[in-house]
Amino acid sequence: MTKSKQNTLFVGTLAKGLRVLRAFDETHTELSLVELASLTGLDKSAVQRLANTLHLEGMLDKDPVTRRYRPTHAWLQLAYAYYWSNPLVARAMPKLIDLSQRLGETVNLAELSGDRIIYTARLPCTRTIFAASVPGRTVPALNTSAGQVILATHPSDERDAAIRDWHLHAHTSRTTLDRAEIARQIGTVVQNGFAITHDQMILSEIGIACAIRGPDSRGRAAVHCSVSAHHWDEARIKAKILPWLLDAANAISPILRP
Repeated sequence: MTKSKQNTLFVGTLAKGLRVLRAFDETHTELSLVELASLTGLDKSAVQRLANTLHLEGMLDKDPVTRRYRPTHAWLQLAYAYYWSNPLVARAMPKLIDLSQRLGETVNLAELSGDRIIYTARLPCTRTIFAASVPGRTVPALNTSAGQVILATHPSDERDAAIRDWHLHAHTSRTTLDRAEIARQIGTVVQNGFAITHDQMILSEIGIACAIRGPDSRGRAAVHCSVSAHHWDEARIKAKILPWLLDAANAISPILRP
């Protein structure tokens, strides 16, 4: 059954317009009508009308020569509105800034978005590459320390279902794709109360994360730090980074409580 038949308030044309907007990402920054049609699964005539409307409404720029579309500053305005509407980001930011200054390493606020982690706030260090400094990036939750530490706070049946069904993607040659191994890792996180991953998104990168819990002790987000394996090992991470990370996560957690 289609969404429009399930919900009489569903607006199909608006949904198609959103599909056009969602076609843009870090690998698709400028798109032609043909490319938009291919990515959205919509016919070219529908895409042409939708893209033109979004252009006239200020959501898409159109190159007069190539006739290719790209996002406008309006997307930043939407992101700005999101940040003001999310009390977690605003109230966690002082803790994240303090943590970043103490550690001198990249610090992120990560939230669960479906079966992926989305980085809603990022405080880069001097070694951070551009891609790791932009908020809004999403990565498979099962392959990240932030995703594992959040999932570890959920009931065991939910954890098992997630480990069985959630998306995996090999970002590096060492990304873990064995679901039994991921289950073992998350079991360790349940016992330890923190997560450490190696080489999952970038080779020689170590991710460390602690959960930010809601009133039911369920993880709603995570404080995440990424460091270079060339400068850090697990023993030093646990001694020098983990205590500060735990303090920050525990300090932010009451924000989610009534």
